[in-house]
Amino acid sequence: MSTGSLSSQSVPVYLAAHIRATDGANMGDLLSFASELTLDDVYELDQGAEPARLSLTARDDETFGIGQDTSIGDPGAVVHLDSALTFMSPDGGICDAVLMVEVDEEGAAAQIYLLPFTTLAPGTEYRLVGIERDEAHLKFAQLACVSFTRGTHITMASGAQKPVEELSVGDRVLTRDDGVQTLRWIGTSTTRAVGEFAPIRISAGTLNNTADLLVSPDHRLFIYQRTDELGAGRAELLVKARHLVNGDTVTVAQGGFVDYFQLLFDSHQIIYAEGIAAESMLITSRTRRVLPADLSESLGTHVKGHSDLPHAGLDVNEGLLKRHDAADLLKKASRR
Repeated sequence: MSTGSLSSQSVPVYLAAHIRATDGANMGDLLSFASELTLDDVYELDQGAEPARLSLTARDDETFGIGQDTSIGDPGAVVHLDSALTFMSPDGGICDAVLMVEVDEEGAAAQIYLLPFTTLAPGTEYRLVGIERDEAHLKFAQLACVSFTRGTHITMASGAQKPVEELSVGDRVLTRDDGVQTLRWIGTSTTRAVGEFAPIRISAGTLNNTADLLVSPDHRLFIYQRTDELGAGRAELLVKARHLVNGDTVTVAQGGFVDYFQLLFDSHQIIYAEGIAAESMLITSRTRRVLPADLSESLGTHVKGHSDLPHAGLDVNEGLLKRHDAADLLKKASRR
């Protein structure tokens, strides 16, 4: 089965076995499928429960495969998105989440996972206030889309720097690989800057960027190493912003709300944002859910320049980036 994507994406999930109803119709039961859930039931996360990163790769049939680099689940197994859930904490805070089901070779449920979009606190009562079976793929797609934040300057065909929110369909943008390309679609969304939706801030100068760059956590940056400081074995690299977080020059910008913008071209491109080479939106069986229905239908099943895995093989293994000086090394490597 074709994945239709460049690489797996890891998301922080809890085992449903660590989340139990403490009040309501299902009191005493573990978190389960949407068909077995009841609104207004109260759930708590076990003390000591920690999220584990589940590696997922999109498949063409709207299911997902568990990647080989996963820290939970059976690599190669199929995962279905069961539903989108909404919980309310005692202080009135809203926590959106997606319920996922891993199945075995016979199609039977092997594990149930909860992917929360905000941080869950063990021992806190979370009331179930929303169950949507049709929203799971859309919410999961929004999480996968690489996005720039309001105020980010994009390099145009003329060399001018234009804030992303001022771009229009038809604008001509400079790309690294294919010269000047026409912007085909712009997606926008506003979300709480918490958990998996909190942007990553790359401070000015960290990667030779002219100003602070804020992007979605899994947005990949293109780095050309003149010397292989990272030990990746190649010069051209794609690095996820979240893997560069060091608490100093690269941080998670938690709190408030964030405006996200997705930029789509006919082909997956590397463009320039605040002087950093960064990817544009990639259409996969997962991310195309955010596209308008008429646009998605007009593109067909196989989208040349997207489905044929452009820039494949450039992703850097997270293990090489698990060091506080990773950003410094990449800056050094790109300047020599």
